[in-house]
Amino acid sequence: MKKITLLLTLLITILACNQKKKNVSMENNLTNNPFLKESTLPYSVPDFTNIKNEHFKPAYIEAMRQQMVAVNSIVKNKEEATFQNTILALEKSKEMLNRVNNVFNALTAANTNDSLKKVQSETAPLLAKHFDEIYLNDTLFLKVKNIYAKRNKLKLDSESLKLVEYYYKKFTIAGANLTEDNKIKLRDINEQLASLSTKFNQTLLEANKAATIEIHDVRKLDGFSENQIANIKDNTKENTWLLTITNTTQQSQLQYLKNRAVRKQLFEAGWNRTNGGKYNTKELVKKMVELRAQKAQLLGFDNFASWRLQNTMAKKPQAVLDLFAKLVPAATSKARKEATVIQKMIEKQGETFKLEPWDWNFYAEKVRKEKYDLDESEIKPYFELHTVLEKGVFYAAEKLYGITFKKRTDIPTYQKDVITYELFNEDGTPLGLFYADYFARPSKSGGAWMDNFVTQSTLYNKKPVIYNVMNIAKPAEGEPTLLNFDEVETMFHEFGHALHGFFANQHYPSLSGTSVARDFVEFPSQFNENWALYPEILKNYALNYKNGKKIPLELIAKIKNASTFNQGYSITEVLAASNLDMLWHTISTDTKITDVNKFENDALESVHLLLKEVPTRYRSTYFAHIFSGGYSAGYYSYLWTEVLSHDAYNYFTEHGGLTRENGQRFRDMILSKGNTLELEKMYKDFRGSSPKIEPMIKARGLN
Repeated sequence: MKKITLLLTLLITILACNQKKKNVSMENNLTNNPFLKESTLPYSVPDFTNIKNEHFKPAYIEAMRQQMVAVNSIVKNKEEATFQNTILALEKSKEMLNRVNNVFNALTAANTNDSLKKVQSETAPLLAKHFDEIYLNDTLFLKVKNIYAKRNKLKLDSESLKLVEYYYKKFTIAGANLTEDNKIKLRDINEQLASLSTKFNQTLLEANKAATIEIHDVRKLDGFSENQIANIKDNTKENTWLLTITNTTQQSQLQYLKNRAVRKQLFEAGWNRTNGGKYNTKELVKKMVELRAQKAQLLGFDNFASWRLQNTMAKKPQAVLDLFAKLVPAATSKARKEATVIQKMIEKQGETFKLEPWDWNFYAEKVRKEKYDLDESEIKPYFELHTVLEKGVFYAAEKLYGITFKKRTDIPTYQKDVITYELFNEDGTPLGLFYADYFARPSKSGGAWMDNFVTQSTLYNKKPVIYNVMNIAKPAEGEPTLLNFDEVETMFHEFGHALHGFFANQHYPSLSGTSVARDFVEFPSQFNENWALYPEILKNYALNYKNGKKIPLELIAKIKNASTFNQGYSITEVLAASNLDMLWHTISTDTKITDVNKFENDALESVHLLLKEVPTRYRSTYFAHIFSGGYSAGYYSYLWTEVLSHDAYNYFTEHGGLTRENGQRFRDMILSKGNTLELEKMYKDFRGSSPKIEPMIKARGLN
């Protein structure tokens, strides 16, 4: 009996070991991995019909291996370092890694699942370690440094000179000048930050889902239209409707809900989603800001923001704080006046309570109706999603830049709701491919964004493949998707990013399109928002979805008259988030954070932005932009670039408005330049002067 038991145990152990080896073999097996070679589909688009979750980890490992082989070849080369054998070789070394990364980042943000989350957790520290192995390599940096020192004698074209500068700065910012002991410390910090950032992102995604509120009495949804109620029906449960949480503090549903208790419940579900309990991110926030402060100190800077802003237009945190100082008094003054008006509306409705954050949007909508005779339900029928896209967003691009669009149904996508379009230049030549992914789903991160599947470059003879993502509530089957005006503006905004990528005309992918500083990259997108209300564009796309009639002139006038409505609130909540970001990242290593909430309150109070009725757009514990989205010490860029966008739009209005000539000038001097010029010079060459803040102040109604 004992012998049989021993034999069985041995057999089970052998089978288990074989299965484990088989699993490892499958994981590392590169046979038929779609990322090994460039896609053969049009524009080299990802072949989503063949890409599976299990392909990513082995593809990442192989891509990192390939890059390290190329890097080691550069390091071991005994010949004198040249642009070709060092800088260009570095640029080419990441071809496969970019191919994998572009697709993986898209899916983990827009259509993730447990398998992808696992890969993300496993690969984040590996990638951090991998890049440190490159950018903290002494021998490699010495070669780059020598080329940089003699760059002006090498007879390189201007873009190649910029690439030399790009890599030299990339090495120095990464810490290439550190001692070996400090490099070891930096590597450890970078790996920790990569893991913590991934964990923050995944925790927040789960927290957003967990914060969903179940409503079992439809009367509590009084204020919602029949379509809105149908859209949020949970078809898996009887008498259940779901109020889901978006990434911002305020929730869009609050402006409709008449039931104050439900409004409060919804607001607090978002406000507290990560403030304790199962999805608490406070320790992650605290650890990340402490590590970032340590990283900055290692690199010789007073704080993380000073290190982070080296390659930006702002250059130093003080420049950002100076901009805020000009805006805060006017913004908060206007917000307080708006609060007074809203409080009067509450009392006019026969209520005696004091205005709270969950009341603002509901009663602000009543003020809008009374003051401007504008009811959002009156304008939504004119903003059907596909009409806005094709006859608004695309039409504006055609009028300004001459480009045309054609829907493609033969391109594989990563989700059934995604649609694709091919873009053409005015002369009919292909420009690129566009993916539109607009509907919200549980597998998608909150917010809206743009990115590339394929980056434009003449080095690889590549045209851009670009996607836009939003989180619009999907209507019930057969119903139209009707947008509010904020969503309309967001569509124009994200396509502004897309145009920046489509019009790229660079040789090197590292300098192409949107590969610019954070406080410049939002400029083309915010500028493109201006065309949403431009009369010729608005009349073309604002068509009633039932009968096709154009939006009445009086309704257009109402929308324009109300354009500065609630702007005190709007800019104050963004200023609060922007300041919060900057204050988290200007702490020193001597700063001891014991309570994340207290730090947040004290920080906002110190800059006069702790307004009870106007909470920060993002609370620290769900501030994805800065703790998992690459905007650390960079959220200010939205306000910084808004100054540029309004100033640039002033140029257009001074020179005839919506004309091909103006559009071509903007394309040639801004949108096509990528990161090939100094950004300040690029803007001044286009505008003829430095940007002025007054157009923004006027547009926001703060004057």
